[in-house]
Order: sequence, then structure tokens, then C-alpha cells
Amino acid sequence: MKVDVVLGSFYGDEGKGKIIDYLGTKADVSVRATGGNNAGHSIEVDGEKFVFHLIPSGILNKGTTAIIGNGVVVDPKVLIQEIDALKEKGRDVSKLRISDKAHVIFPYHIALDKLLEENRGNSKIGTTARGIGPCYCDKYERCGIRIGDLYSKDFEKKLETNINNKNKIFALYGYPEMDYKEILKEYKKYAKTIKKYVCDTTVLIQELIAKNKKIIVEGAQATLLDIDFGSYPFVTSSNPTIGGILSGSGINAHQIGEVYGVMKAYSSRVGEGPYVTELKNETGDLIRELGHEYGATTKRPRRCGYLDLVALKYAVLVNGITALCMNHLDTIGKLPEIKLCVAYKNGDKEFKEFTTNEEILLNSKPVYETFKGDFQDISNIRKYDDLPERARKYIERIEEYVGVPIKFIGVGAGREEMIVR
Repeated sequence: MKVDVVLGSFYGDEGKGKIIDYLGTKADVSVRATGGNNAGHSIEVDGEKFVFHLIPSGILNKGTTAIIGNGVVVDPKVLIQEIDALKEKGRDVSKLRISDKAHVIFPYHIALDKLLEENRGNSKIGTTARGIGPCYCDKYERCGIRIGDLYSKDFEKKLETNINNKNKIFALYGYPEMDYKEILKEYKKYAKTIKKYVCDTTVLIQELIAKNKKIIVEGAQATLLDIDFGSYPFVTSSNPTIGGILSGSGINAHQIGEVYGVMKAYSSRVGEGPYVTELKNETGDLIRELGHEYGATTKRPRRCGYLDLVALKYAVLVNGITALCMNHLDTIGKLPEIKLCVAYKNGDKEFKEFTTNEEILLNSKPVYETFKGDFQDISNIRKYDDLPERARKYIERIEEYVGVPIKFIGVGAGREEMIVR
């Protein structure tokens, strides 16, 4: 049994949760491999809305093992809040598992995140200030504290050393120092609460694969936010592309099956950074309101624009995407006219190859093809052939350009409002 992967094709917020939820009904295991609580999946089930920041959303499916992999950075306070919220809604969390290798976010990471952003002046990245970047910094500087360390005899010493070192930085900027005893007491309490969920998830995942269990890996964020392949430095602090899926879970390349790239029928972005097809006009505002484009984690309004096929094809190539999943066809179909970006124009040069060069992206203009909109109400349609011809023309032009099929088409917010081809 191959492991299927669901990841984002653009700047995140593509509605991965809905696709994960749909595929998850057939899965035994759902894995989260990268990122932290700077990401969120919103899912609507039977009229009830769930927002996930750390726990794989597959936990909503009865009997599914939900695994937080080693590549995730975990804020235990947020994790426990999420566990409690699920319990309050009558959801079973007994099959949640947390990697002992996942790194832990501490209050000093959050403070550092804010401090660094404040001191970037006019070059702000747009961080969510959840401590994600500084936690990954500690991981690669090799002074990070992992989930498994919370139970070791060296935990107190490691924490004290880290806090002392961070306090030296805070003192330089006039920031309040961290209280070691207070944090130690708080995190010992967290450690006790989550201990029953902690294990070596790499071993667990391989055991489940050997037992022929159906596994889905949930990607967080998306391709153009990848720290290597995204529009650096306006990116996240991990690899939400296919490489991060492997290194953040312990799944190997031979075990990967389908790679589903999730996208919207338009595009959106939260935070700073270049965005070639952004619409800073009434059309962009209309897309935002029609699509309810506000962050699941931060509630920030998203920047909106037309679909960028140059960037989408890049995501397909980088990730080895085998099929696309399109959300919000109903939303874009409410516009009288729709456009697709098929090339970039920089000065007199027109090109179709995506670049992460910030200067080129900031000075490039989209080259558009125009399509008829006004699809009418398509929320009750469940067969592709029943879609209006103008909707099918739009979809088929996207497939032709990027070279892979669009297998799932979202025509509404509900989990059942989906066309499967």
C-alpha cells in the first residue's frame, strides 16, 4: 500500500483540509509532517466547523490514527487546547500520536519571533509570531528541546541553558527576561498531559505501512512558502514540499503513491512577499469576500488574485504532483469574467518559467487569457459533465497547461460539495 500525500500548490490556505477530510474517510492513518501552529486547516462536517493547527484533521474520522511527525514544531499549550476542544465536541483523541523527535516551542521562541520581526524595519516577513522560525533555528543550531527531552533527566539543565542564553539577547533589546522556574513548572505540567500520546512515530509509521494500512500525509502551508523553493525570504521556516514530507515523517521515497496538489480556482496569499497576480482593486476585494478569505489561524485578510499557471506548473514539477484538487470553483464562477495567468512579462521579455528571484517577481506583470464566468449555482453538481461548458473550458485549460488532471473539484464549503472525476 502506497502512502498518499496532500500538499499545497501555492501560498497556503488552498483548502487542503477539505481534500484531506475527503480522502481521510478511506484512510487508516493521517500524518502531519511539517510546520507548526502557524498553519490551520478548516473543515466543515455536518454543519460543524473544526479548525486544526497541529493535530492532523484525519482524527475526525472514526478509528483513524492521527500522527504528529518529527518534522513538526509543537507548542504544547496550543496542542492541549486543541485536544480539549475536540474532546468537548465529543471527538475521540485516543489514537493521537506525537513524535518524540518533534521540537518544542517555548515562550522564548515566541518572544524572539516578535523581537526579530519588530527589528526588520521595512523588510518585515509577515510572521504569525507563533515562535515557529526561532524554534527551527534552535533545531538546526542543535540546542533545541524535543518532545522526548521533556521526560529526560537533562531537561531542566537544557531548558535553563537555553533561557539564560535567550535572556542575554532580550537584555540587549530591553525585552523582559524569561522566568526559568515559571516555564519549567508550566512545561512539566504539559509534559505530563501529553505523555500518553508520545512515541517513536517513525517506527510506528513503518510498522503501519508493513501492515498494509492506508496512510495519508497532510501537508501544511504550501510550495511557494517552502524555505528552499518558495519566494525567499517571504516563506515559512520548513519544507512543505515533498522533501519535507519525507524527512518530517520517516516515510521513504519508494513508499509514496499519489501526490495531490491542492489549489483554488483563483489564488491568495497571507503576509508579505511578491505575488504576480494579486488584484489590488475591487475584483480582488470581491474575491476575498466571496471566498471568505481570512486566515484560519490569524484571521488576517488574504491578498487575492487570479490563478497563476506559471507558478502552478512549477509546483507540479517540484513536488511530482500526480493530480490536482481545485477548491472554490463556485466562488470564481460568480465573477462575470475570469482570467488565467499563462506567462510573466518583465520589461520586454515574456517568459513561462517560475522564478524565486524577488526582484524579477516584483517587477513582472501577468500575461492573461480571459474566460467567461457566471457559472450560476453549481453547489449541487456532483458529475463533471453536468458543469456548465464555460466552467469545463476553464478547468481543461488549466489541465492542458500544467499537464496533470484535476481529480477533485470543490463546488461549495461542505465536505459533500465535491466533484470526483
